[in-house]
Order: sequence, then structure tokens, then C-alpha cells
Amino acid sequence: MPSALTDLSRYPIVQAPMAGGVSCPQLVAAVAEAGGLGFLAAGYKTADGMYDEIKQLRALTGQPFGVNLFMPQPTVADPSAVAVYRHQLAGESAWYETPLGESDSCGDDGYEAKLAVLLEDPVPVVSFTFGCPTRDTLDAFAAVGTYTVVTVTTPEEAQAAQWAGADAVCAQGVEAGGHQSTHRDDPEADGLGTGLLCLVAQVCETVQIPVIATGGLMRGSQIAAVLAAGAEAAQLGTAFVICPESGAPLLHKQALTNPLFVRTTLTRAFSGRPARGLVNRFVREHGPYAPAAYPQVHQLTAALRAAAAKAGDAQGMALWAGQGHRMARELPAGRLVGLLAEELDAARAAVSTRSTQ
Repeated sequence: MPSALTDLSRYPIVQAPMAGGVSCPQLVAAVAEAGGLGFLAAGYKTADGMYDEIKQLRALTGQPFGVNLFMPQPTVADPSAVAVYRHQLAGESAWYETPLGESDSCGDDGYEAKLAVLLEDPVPVVSFTFGCPTRDTLDAFAAVGTYTVVTVTTPEEAQAAQWAGADAVCAQGVEAGGHQSTHRDDPEADGLGTGLLCLVAQVCETVQIPVIATGGLMRGSQIAAVLAAGAEAAQLGTAFVICPESGAPLLHKQALTNPLFVRTTLTRAFSGRPARGLVNRFVREHGPYAPAAYPQVHQLTAALRAAAAKAGDAQGMALWAGQGHRMARELPAGRLVGLLAEELDAARAAVSTRSTQ
């Protein structure tokens, strides 16, 4: 196991795991080869599918990389609320000539099978989203030399991760694109997340393990800011979506800088869990009524989202994006890592110069 978070990559730059095909082996390899730490996203994949991507990645790079797992989710959805939302989506189904998916109650995402694969054939880093693993699980990864990271959104979640034996936490600010990685999905807390700089400071005062900062980061100067606040590395997602190596649909990449999409919001419309994306027609029409029902709503809308992408209709897609999406730069992933590192050095030099004047 690496003795420290900083041993995993040349630069304190982490490419976020983005489920749904964005964090493909080509993107992760490009980031790793450039000196960052790249992550595969195992969410929504089978254990075999995850392992296939790991093997592809190993053929592309010998550098350290990570794999992200979704924690099993409790069954808390109200079946009647899901049924009402299914009825509301009937018009979308007719419009895209696509049947709605079946919403079963399974929320484990093949967790145990994926654990077995990763313990049998270890990777350098494993991170967890939507909860904290047991101490036994984290101890098992430590025994095979895998560095573990738990994504958190509050100081209390960070403390729980430290107590469970995680090597590091990834503090996710409310600015982040995609799903909010809360350990408990509480509808009453919707929109109450903490901004990244404040969260990093709070988490750093709460735990003694390394902190990775994530949420809305798009420039090296922002990385410098979170490092100054106490983080040991910065994780960026939206900044890498637009890269040519990313597996995101072209419409998604184009939407990030399209003036038609002026803002982001947290919505349950596509998955039943709060996630930040560009405001489009689907979000406006269905977001206010989407129930707290993950992964049931995700299963309901999966075919609709695929049909919208196939039809070239960005207004029906889940366009996950952080608040800094308009700052996205269409660069190869390796070049982006290098530029971010240059900007980070420049920001640190500017602070050093001012402090000596």
C-alpha cells in the first residue's frame, strides 16, 4: 500500500470516477500517464464488466489508478410514489417511443461480487460512494495493499469513515456535478449541502487522515485554494468530461459550454437521488415531482435517457455538470492535467511572492 496519498501520483490531481461510461479506461490511462490519479467507475456495471475495464486499463498504463464502488442502498422508496412518477413519465415514453424500465428494489449494484474481484486481484486504490464500508471490508483491503477512500459530504460522515479505518476521505462540496454522495438520502436535506472550501476546513479539523477536495474545481488556482485549506489533493470531474478520451456522449460534452444551458441544479428527476446537472426540459418538467427513490427512478428513466441521446435531444438527457461547467476546456486529458499543474504552480508562486513583499 502507498504510504501516503501523495505517493499515488506526481501531481495532487485526481480524475473523478463518473459512472455511466464517462470514466472509461482511455480517459483514466491518459490522466495516469500525465501524472494524475485516474479512477474507473464501477457503478451500474456488473462485476465482470468492472474487471474487463480494469484489464483494459492495465494494458494501457502501469501507473496507479483507482476503482470506485457504489455502496448498497437501503430500500426506502415508497412504491406508490414510484408508481405515480411512472405515470407522469408516460408522455416521455410515448415521445421517445421507448418503454419505461422496470423498477425493482435491488440497490446493491453487485457490491459483494465487486468486492470479491478487487480483493482477489487488488488495484492500487478503491473508493466508495453513497456510504461507508464496514471495518472488516476496509481491513481486508488494507491486508491486500489497497489504499481506501470514502466520499463524504459532512464532517460527521468523515469521522465515521476514519473510525471505520479508511485511509482517506474525499470531501464533496455541494458545487459538484453528478450525484451528491451523502451516506443517507434524506429528502428534507435537499439543497442544504455545504460549499467546498467550508467543508474542507471543517473536515480537516475533524479527522486526522488525508482529505481530497472535490466540487466545482476547474482551474489550477482553485486546486491551490483547496490545498491551502488543508486538502492533500483535488478531484475534478466536469473538467474531464469534455476531453476527447472521455466516454461521455458528444451532446453532453457540447452542452457544458453551450450558452443555451446557463445553470445547474440539484435534481432527483433522472435517478431518484440528488444529482447536479444542467437545467434542461426534463429537469424543469419532472424535477419538482421526482420521488426520493434510488435506484428505482434510475431504472425507470434509463431507457428514456438512452433514447434521447440516440435522437440527439439534449433536452431529455442527464447532463451531469458541476457549477464551474462553463470553464470547461476541450483539451486532451493529459494536456489538461499538465495545464492544471502549471496553473497550480503559478498560483502558489504568486502567493509566495505576495507573502515576501
